[in-house]
Amino acid sequence: MDAKEIIAKRVAREFKNGNVVNLGIGIPTLVADHIPQGIQVLLHSENGYIGLGPAEQPVDPDVVNAGAKPASVIPGGAMFDSVMSFAVVRGGHLDFTVLGALEVDEAGNLANWMVPGKIVPGMGGAMDLVAGAKQVIVAMEHTAKDGAPKIVKECTLPLTGKGVVTKIVTNLAVFCVTKQGLELTEVAPGVTVDQVRAATAAEFCLSPQLQEMAIS
Repeated sequence: MDAKEIIAKRVAREFKNGNVVNLGIGIPTLVADHIPQGIQVLLHSENGYIGLGPAEQPVDPDVVNAGAKPASVIPGGAMFDSVMSFAVVRGGHLDFTVLGALEVDEAGNLANWMVPGKIVPGMGGAMDLVAGAKQVIVAMEHTAKDGAPKIVKECTLPLTGKGVVTKIVTNLAVFCVTKQGLELTEVAPGVTVDQVRAATAAEFCLSPQLQEMAIS
């Protein structure tokens, strides 16, 4: 199974009926395709939607998700301006924010907006999203393209949010962020704890209930 699909499937299992969820750009947008049958969530997008749905045919060029990919609006969904969209975020109405990261550290600090060696205009809505949601899930591949760990002892890149991450889901493992640090709660099928340690620069403890990641 593709690494991105593993991550998306596992993240989708976090939600319960009625949750309001923001899905960020990249891997998080894939989560919408894997929400378990019978679970109904409201997908929020900072570009002005609650009740975002999958792409429809023919594609409406005016309806896109946060990554500018074609989407739809489910019955009962709503469209609004950025002021209302960020009022939802800042008002504490999001149950989950799911977004990618360049680095996450042992304290749940998140760096995801400054790409090394590239000029970027700013962090967009990420700072608001991680500050306003009840839970923040980082959905990312475990290592960078060059093999460098993305889960580190301490972030070196500019922070998007300090101590905001509650859970990390990668293609290798699931970590919960606790007051004592990172706790490994799940490993992907066929992956060992030693493999997770080798790909992780941060310290972590093992959950007494450590189990195999459920992605079916």
